[in-house]
Order: sequence, then C-alpha cells, then structure tokens
Amino acid sequence: MAGFFGRLFSGFSELNEDTYEEIFETLVTGDTGVRTSDELVEKLREEAKANKIKTVKDLKDFLKKSMVSMLTLPEDAYDFEKERSVLFVIGVNGVGKTTTIGKLASQYHDQGKRVLIAAADTFRAAASDQLKVWADRAGVEMIGGKEGQDPSSVLFDAIGAAKARTVDVLMVDTAGRLHNKKNLMDELEKMNRLINSYYPMIRRENLVVLDGTTGQNALVQAKEFGQCARLTGAVLTKMDGTAKGGIAVALSKELGIPVKFIGVGEKIGDLKRFDPVSYVDRLFEE
Repeated sequence: MAGFFGRLFSGFSELNEDTYEEIFETLVTGDTGVRTSDELVEKLREEAKANKIKTVKDLKDFLKKSMVSMLTLPEDAYDFEKERSVLFVIGVNGVGKTTTIGKLASQYHDQGKRVLIAAADTFRAAASDQLKVWADRAGVEMIGGKEGQDPSSVLFDAIGAAKARTVDVLMVDTAGRLHNKKNLMDELEKMNRLINSYYPMIRRENLVVLDGTTGQNALVQAKEFGQCARLTGAVLTKMDGTAKGGIAVALSKELGIPVKFIGVGEKIGDLKRFDPVSYVDRLFEE
C-alpha cells in the first residue's frame, strides 16, 4: 500500500491537462473509484484556477488534504467501545472475519472488558474450531454451534449468555456470505432482527470485513451487505501486501461507510484503529 500515489509527483514540472489526466488515471488505478477520483481532480482544477495551487508540492498537499477530509471519521466512531455492545461481523469467504474477531477480542480483553464470541458460522466445516483457537489465544469465552445448526439459534444462546454474564462486548462471527446468494442474505437479516428483538437496548456495531487487495470488488460487496444490515463501519484486511489503498476513500465517500480498522499483518496485534492522516501519508510516500 505504502507509496502507491507517491509516484504521481515525481515527474511533474508544471500543471496542465496532461497532469490532471494522469492524476485521474492513477487515482482510479489505485482503487479510489471513478466518481471519487473525478471529484478530487475537479477540486484540484478549481484550486489551481483560483491560483491557490502554484507548484507540484501545492498540488500534492491539496490532494492529500482532500483525501484526509473524505476519510475523516465521525466523532462517535468508536463510542461503541465505551458501552456494552454487540459487534456483528459480516463479509464474504476468505476476507479475514475470524482473525479480525480474534484480534479485536484480544485488544478488548487486554483493556479489561469481558468479551464473549458467538461462533455463528455453522455453514463451514471446522469454523467453530478455528474461532475457538482465536478465542483461547485472546483469553475470552465463546458460545459455539454445531455444523449445520441454525446460526440464529447460536446467536440466541449467546445473547442469553451475554446478558447473564454481564458481558461488555458480544462479538458475532458469521459464515462467509456470497453476496449474490439471496438465501444467505436473508439469513443475515434474520440474525440482525434477532439482535434488535432480544437485545434492544444494546449498542450496535455492524462491521463489514473487506479484503483490501480486491479493489473495487470490495466496494460492490459492501454495497450488497449494506442492504441487509445497516453498516456502521468497515475493516480493511491485508493492507500490508499489494493493496493500493484508494478503496478506503471510495468506501467513505461513495457509500458513507467509514473505515474503522485496518489489518496489517498476521499477528494478534496487527489490527489497528484507522488513522486517516497517517494512512494518506503512507499512500503518498515517494
């Protein structure tokens, strides 16, 4: 991810139409999205026309500032961490939902919170066993289901346990959903309604986990999942590899879904709170 947009400014000596065209193409290639890239370039044109951009450095600084503005999190982005809450974690197969839950559970446990994990992925063989490894590593409790069991029944049991044990954070793992399968989406909606019905006063956080290396496909997935659960945030995984990074801007600007965490490695401590300024700085490193 680091430095993908930095190369933009290494060969510019003046601002002209070719400059804007190259910026637009690079932003799109970097997964920023056509609509968002076009808006960023138009802002650059306006600033240059108003004579506020006179050098390539001015252009780079303004572009960075514009992207940070688009990525800025709402003031209450992490308020769910201050209250008793349910974290409902969804996403397609292979994006890292289970490891994300394990890493977050470890962080919250280290903060002194009582954490309970609901292993509601009963579709995939050994999913509960894999999550149990993470739960044990994080030092937290888990309610597991059997393969083929109704995920909502696992969730129902977990809600009961969370209430009885005065749990601070109930984290719900779900099966990897193929976003074009209506029956699986319907199941997610059922689980979402169950939380609303049996845990109505709890703080909700619906996180969609997305593979940062899949580019615009991640945007499509987020849009689909947003139709069955009101997404409050996104987790971008695999951002230490070949991810170009612009997808965070597209998610925030085009879908209104703030990125709240990024995964930068395999270790349990390699899930970080999202920091727009440092994130954009890394994108523009030369």
